[in-house]
Amino acid sequence: MGPTWPLIQRQVEFDAITASLASRSGGCGVVLTGDPGVGKITLARFATESLPGEVKWVAGTESARSIPLGVFAHLVGASTSRDPVAFLSAARQALLDDGHSRDVVVGVDDAHLLDQLSATFLHQLALDRAVHIVATVRNGETVPDAITSLWKDGHLLRLELAPFSRDQSIELIESVLDGPLEGLSADMIWEASGGNALFVRHLVEGALEAGTLRRSGGVWQLRGRAAITSELASLLEHRIDQIPHDVLQALQLLTFCEPLDLDILGQLAGEDSVEEAERRGLVRIVEDGHRLDVRYTHPLFGEVIRRRLGRAAGRRLRGQLVEALSSRAVVGSSNRIRLAELALDSDRSVEPDLLVDAAEDAIGLANVPLGERLARAALDQTGSFEAADLLARALLWQGHATEAEALLLSFSPDSLDQVQLVRWGTSRIANLFWASGESEKADEVLAVLRERVTHPSLVPIIEGIGSVCAVFENRPKEAAAAATAILSCDRVLPWAIEWAFFGGGLSLALMGCGGRVPELAARSAAVADQIDGLLRFPAAHGEILALTLTGQFAAAQRRAEEYLSLASSGRYVAWGLANILVGTVELARGRFNDAAGRLEQAIAALNVGDTADAISWSFPAYIVLGQAYAELGRIHEADGIITAAQARNGRHVAVFGPQLMMLQAWLAAARGETSRAIDLSRSAADSACTAGQFGIEATALHLATRFGDTTTATRLAELADICDGQLVDIVARHAAAVAAGDGCGVASAAAEFEKIGSLPDAADAYARAAIAFTHAGDKRRSIECAAAAEALSARCDHMSSPALVEAAHPLPLTSREREVGSMVAAGLSNRQIADRLFVSVRTVEGHIYRACMKLDVADRNGLAESMGTTVR
Repeated sequence: MGPTWPLIQRQVEFDAITASLASRSGGCGVVLTGDPGVGKITLARFATESLPGEVKWVAGTESARSIPLGVFAHLVGASTSRDPVAFLSAARQALLDDGHSRDVVVGVDDAHLLDQLSATFLHQLALDRAVHIVATVRNGETVPDAITSLWKDGHLLRLELAPFSRDQSIELIESVLDGPLEGLSADMIWEASGGNALFVRHLVEGALEAGTLRRSGGVWQLRGRAAITSELASLLEHRIDQIPHDVLQALQLLTFCEPLDLDILGQLAGEDSVEEAERRGLVRIVEDGHRLDVRYTHPLFGEVIRRRLGRAAGRRLRGQLVEALSSRAVVGSSNRIRLAELALDSDRSVEPDLLVDAAEDAIGLANVPLGERLARAALDQTGSFEAADLLARALLWQGHATEAEALLLSFSPDSLDQVQLVRWGTSRIANLFWASGESEKADEVLAVLRERVTHPSLVPIIEGIGSVCAVFENRPKEAAAAATAILSCDRVLPWAIEWAFFGGGLSLALMGCGGRVPELAARSAAVADQIDGLLRFPAAHGEILALTLTGQFAAAQRRAEEYLSLASSGRYVAWGLANILVGTVELARGRFNDAAGRLEQAIAALNVGDTADAISWSFPAYIVLGQAYAELGRIHEADGIITAAQARNGRHVAVFGPQLMMLQAWLAAARGETSRAIDLSRSAADSACTAGQFGIEATALHLATRFGDTTTATRLAELADICDGQLVDIVARHAAAVAAGDGCGVASAAAEFEKIGSLPDAADAYARAAIAFTHAGDKRRSIECAAAAEALSARCDHMSSPALVEAAHPLPLTSREREVGSMVAAGLSNRQIADRLFVSVRTVEGHIYRACMKLDVADRNGLAESMGTTVR
């Protein structure tokens, strides 16, 4: 049994239909028009079912078109008269003989298929206002004049039913799947269906049946071509069967090569055929620079036509396309890729050099599955190192590290020249370090390259990838120095520039030198089309981090979305990596629900291959997702994601150690364990300082301040002189005001946080200001700041933090008494509380006793009840 499909209500159209069918003045109903499968009859029946009166349905069909008044036969009975006038009169009397005609609704599905007498009968009923009418008419069909005049003469309201929006389509699919649909998969289904409700349904059911739509990490993903059910294929094939043979031949060619140059398609299929296909609305002509391309009006027609072709016919047609395309100069990566892919499946031979070039092009455009296919074909034909290296690169990006390593090890470094040795070594390092998590082995390969490669133009490539290894192993100063030296040279190869941007951008951002990163990003952008397309996304993490750590949140949002737009072409690895960048900014701006949903999907998208758990470039996703969970109060999920991150931790991601510790601090704070949260934040700051990650040290100390630490001001003032950007300056002033109990100073910092777009920081700062004003006895300002904090918390998806809880629910307790009370409310025993706070059970009992006395409650249960409203 297939899934149950609910009705996604179109409220505006629903209201218009019911109003028209209930009206006693003006028109007497509505005509719904739209494309096949858009949901006309479903909406019409749903609307009429909500009305109290009787509804009599008829449906136009091709077979009944030859029978006068045939569709109404079951309603009006048989007539012996051959006089049309008498026939219509008898039909009218039979339909309306109950004397309550104005309460009757006549529903007509596919009114464009009515015979002439039925159309005339319906027109007369509308003209006399004898009944209410709801009818559906399919776009693009010849409609009887009597039906057309129903809306042209104002008897019925004409309502064009548009396809579902993207959001409506997702809502429909997710309600059926009972779970979130990956954004990239949603785009693929949306584009394939065009928002057509019927097509959406059959695409989802077909993909479920074929196993290409499946759940991963709680997220539904579509992997592979959109599958089509046999029912949908039958519906579309009926329309295809009406297409003339010469037009169908043009469509068959287009299905293997879309878009296709108009002149080439006209040359192969005939210009008249192409023109007729356009006239019938089957294809559309679009401009692409100085060229005109032909595309399907709806992609599903191409899928159905492809299914109808046998393998031999497909090979022959692809061969014709290869011959036609080869007759022109093959310029540009997209043209090389298309020609190579067509040639592989055609009856023509394919040049190995074309396969190698096309494989490199595909990997450069982040289409690594296609790059893998083309590289395998090239390797099968040539056995060359160049083809093997391309295949290894395609494999490592997809998480198939074991196969990639075996392939590269089949070549001895002694047999390679220096250019080949650099490609061999950098591919192995990337595979070992970021796909396998084996940083020690990667360092061994790096040492081999440094020993053997001496050519001046190649050495910077080695030092560039060395800088990335260094920063991931938590040696940011070394990484920054190497990257800066590389980029200070005038003539540097693209791969050296990109590796230097990767290592230098991340290290400088972490060190608090984010102001220097945009220059590196500009150098990278100039060579982005000459390296692996997927590398730009993890390399951009430093750029986005630099912008957020310096307080440039709007700029960070723009850049992250630009990277996401580069990844929105159906490449799931690129899409997943780009969403880590966007999620990082969303977290910093307080869009926690958006960040959580996005990062859940990104992790699911990147959970591929045989070494998915160790993929280093996805590690930041776990940190961002965990913090989003914690700030939303989703403690169990935050705990789970921390466990997952710790399982993936190691030397290959040592640079993220302080951030992982801060994530643990957030979890402790969400549990009400504020002293532990402060300790973890201070430990993260110490760890970051030791490594030279001064930007992260400032973030960690600010986190401790947010949790109530009053000892961070001196070091933050020093870091404000070290770190770039205005954010650390505000953080330092905020810490100083908190230490001094200066409510006005804290509120001023809150306003500055809010101004630059750091809303979570602003919410916490306003809460701290409210607490300071409460202690100072300034009730009015305390209430004002608490209200500002609550408003900002709501804008941040109702985030939770110790300061927000205390400001919203002031109690006459010390910070330690409040902490113990929160842990009691969370269900912890005295022994558990003592263990977590590293104090004796007697000390815990003393705090509980004093808290109970201050709150005028009798025991632990009363304390838990009093604290319960303050703890999620």
